[in-house]
Amino acid sequence: MGSVKDSSEIPAAPVIRPRRLRGTPAMRRLVGETSLHARQLVLPAFIADGIDEPRPIASMPGVVQHTEDSLRREAAAAVKAGLGGIMLFGVPREEDKDAAGSCGARDDGILNRALSAVRAEVGDDLVVMADTCLDEFTDHGHCGVLRAGPHGETVVDNDRTLAAYDELAVAQAAAGAHVVSPSGMMDGQIASIRAALDAEGHQDVSILAYSAKYASAFYGPFREAVGSSLQGDRRTYQQDPANLRESLREVRLDLDEGADMVMVKPAMSYLDILRQTAEISDVPVAAYQVSGEYAMISAAAEKGWIDHDPAVMESLLSIRRAGADIVLTYWALLAARRLAEGWGGR
Repeated sequence: MGSVKDSSEIPAAPVIRPRRLRGTPAMRRLVGETSLHARQLVLPAFIADGIDEPRPIASMPGVVQHTEDSLRREAAAAVKAGLGGIMLFGVPREEDKDAAGSCGARDDGILNRALSAVRAEVGDDLVVMADTCLDEFTDHGHCGVLRAGPHGETVVDNDRTLAAYDELAVAQAAAGAHVVSPSGMMDGQIASIRAALDAEGHQDVSILAYSAKYASAFYGPFREAVGSSLQGDRRTYQQDPANLRESLREVRLDLDEGADMVMVKPAMSYLDILRQTAEISDVPVAAYQVSGEYAMISAAAEKGWIDHDPAVMESLLSIRRAGADIVLTYWALLAARRLAEGWGGR
């Protein structure tokens, strides 16, 4: 017969039990610290010139290059789903590209036609955003106009590129964009574009600044999506992944130049940057869940290694938790559907 333990030997029951707040879905909803809503999501979308039907992007399962008709349907679906916005990228014909990316500013260029079509479809029911950069339109794939450097190397000419961005932004505003989004990381781009927009009567068009855009390895699938002609890399103008202080300096400069919103890109590998950006910004902060992040989750789910929809929703929640007011994600429509269903993963 075993001896009865002395009461002094029995561990005391814990008084503080954090698990009380995790016991039921209703309790978890009640005390959840971070929320995710469809209105906080922006859908990036591609439109290609010269195609008759949507063209799948192999490295981004479920994402396509749109025709004008399919893009209008996608924009209408975004309104119905309650999304906050749509970000448009144009994919011109190869023969329309040149060293200056001049087709980007043409009224009949693919992106400006798309902006007009989408704005006609959705009016003011969805925020229509334009990618304001030259990389899709140049035959060398860089985000600006090139020149010879002091040692014979080829470099992006910052100040000549600003003039091209001004023209691009004004054309996009005239085509119907509510928001222009300079993503080239040129010095002074926000002040230059703001002055150009205001001079042409577009004072009400907002600027979403890609303020902390890194020279990241996670952009690979995007280059297929836009048919990039990139030669070399963009490390002389996009940011070094090693640097944090540099990002905060870039954000402050863009705020001082009049940015209406600022962005961190990529999102998931730069949540520390996103958190500190949110702490210093007095305007809304966006984060872009980029193509490589999309492709990684998609590929792992296809292998059966992770559960796709819960992983997607967790990834979006992590970006919100780090401080993003706005999340650009190729899963915007999927996420909106899951949220409408009550998001069972919570």
